[in-house]
Amino acid sequence: MKNALISVWDKSGILDLVGELARLGFTIMSTGGTAEYLLKNGVAVVPTSSITSFNQLLGGKVKSLHPYIHAAILADRDDPNQIGELERLGIEPIDVVVVNFYPFKNAIEEKNDLDEIVEFIDIGGPAMLRAAAKNFKHVVPLCDVSDYGWVAKKLKDGSLSLEDRLKLACKAFQYSAWYDAIVSSYFSRFAEEFFPQLLTLTYEKVCELRYGENPHQKAALYKDPLSRDGIVNAQKLHGKELSFNNLVDADSASSTVKEFDEPCCVVVKHANPCAVACAETLLQAFEKVLSADPVSIFGGIIAFNRTLDGETAQRMADIFLEVVVAPSYSEEALSILKKKKNLRLLRVSLEEKVDIYDLRKLSGGLLFQTPDEIDYRELRIVSQRKPTEKELRDLLFAWKVVKHVKSNAIVLAKDRSTLAVGMGQPNRLWPTEHCLRIAGENSKGSVLASDAFFPFPDAVELAAKSGVSAIIQPGGSIRDDEVIEVANKYGMAMVFTGTRHFKH
Repeated sequence: MKNALISVWDKSGILDLVGELARLGFTIMSTGGTAEYLLKNGVAVVPTSSITSFNQLLGGKVKSLHPYIHAAILADRDDPNQIGELERLGIEPIDVVVVNFYPFKNAIEEKNDLDEIVEFIDIGGPAMLRAAAKNFKHVVPLCDVSDYGWVAKKLKDGSLSLEDRLKLACKAFQYSAWYDAIVSSYFSRFAEEFFPQLLTLTYEKVCELRYGENPHQKAALYKDPLSRDGIVNAQKLHGKELSFNNLVDADSASSTVKEFDEPCCVVVKHANPCAVACAETLLQAFEKVLSADPVSIFGGIIAFNRTLDGETAQRMADIFLEVVVAPSYSEEALSILKKKKNLRLLRVSLEEKVDIYDLRKLSGGLLFQTPDEIDYRELRIVSQRKPTEKELRDLLFAWKVVKHVKSNAIVLAKDRSTLAVGMGQPNRLWPTEHCLRIAGENSKGSVLASDAFFPFPDAVELAAKSGVSAIIQPGGSIRDDEVIEVANKYGMAMVFTGTRHFKH
């Protein structure tokens, strides 16, 4: 006699599987709602209560948590003592366990009441599935609908191998761990416990990618099941498959453009913004970006924080771009841009806070931190001359941009548009020299933002001699007085933020 225990929330494909098992001579055992569903669809079912001699308790919370059920799953068929125990108690071994869990993730999305949500934490299902996976040599653990067909076929022709069983056990433990990790993550966020002693993270595979950062690397995209927004949840409206680097750059572009309330355009290359501009309209912002860096925009990722209109799309049409990111598109814009066969068009929500943590993979572990969300704690004017209203507006614009540039980072800006961006250098002087050289005569009357303090006054003096009129920086150097002295010497305005924006 062969027995299969069925307990599933998601009923997809279960009738076909049960039909195959019945034809193979399996007795179908089941619990609660699953048993009712199978009976309604003409399947002969042995309720677990007839095995345990207990009806469900606590309104259905306790159905399968019983020694007779777990002994039937866990018994080692090669151990005569264990089989003898089952026989003396009249327990028949269970050979196939088909389980999927209460939809806790859906409950989080649909409900706001904690008491309601916790009712969707499955207890019995994971216990049965883990037991079956532990005893995979003798029991088939099934938790994925996509496995039903091939497993039934192999059971029919007797070809289900130990390797097959091990793969199913692996998937069962992955599913159980994923489920528990979602519960753990939800409770950690609810309790605002950001750095638990035991950190559990869980992600769902969205798709495999053509390759990673380079063609010889393999890669896949995963999503946080508790997040509804962000670049991973973007809707692709057009274009070819996204690559690993496309996704990294699109994330950087959307994160940068979200900083601004007024119409804004951002171009990103290699995870750094190469041009950013704000204006009264998207078209004006795009024109300013194009003027700021007409070279790097080629093959770039471009993002907007407003509905992309047809006029702006038409202006973009002759430029080679990899990806466009926007919260929405007009019909005219879509019509224009969809003429480019390979151009990816992404619709991304820019409204919600996406992540409550930031992580960085290290060899052998992770660095885990809260995200960099504070622009500044207090603006402090430290120079003799105060910035003008226009300078202050440009300083704050440049400060928002430099936050998204790899350190050491310098941004030169004028009229709410970047003139040049310097990033990733081992000292602060080199990116300053780069920005001033790229901007040339436009440096006169511009403002400069530095993501961290100036350890020496050399870069400040260089900027002053090139015509930079104001600087924003965190302050905090032991040579702050020397730096401020240089600013005063040249009549520059200098503002301290008290907040650093290192980005490594």
